[in-house]
Amino acid sequence: MPRWSVHGTFLARRATWQSFTKTCEAPDAKQAREWVLSEIGGCHGVRRSLIRVESVGEADA
Repeated sequence: MPRWSVHGTFLARRATWQSFTKTCEAPDAKQAREWVLSEIGGCHGVRRSLIRVESVGEADA
């Protein structure tokens, strides 16, 4: 299964945009994006509308 690297920002509690880079294994870019939205939303309590995914690409091996 390919590894994907997802970059973006999310609105942190202090009204500042926090950048992130997450790497995961997923069958395609769409599912990698969904995994990141779920991960950040669950860990940080951020709604999906406050998460901006800037790029999704295959990660280097």
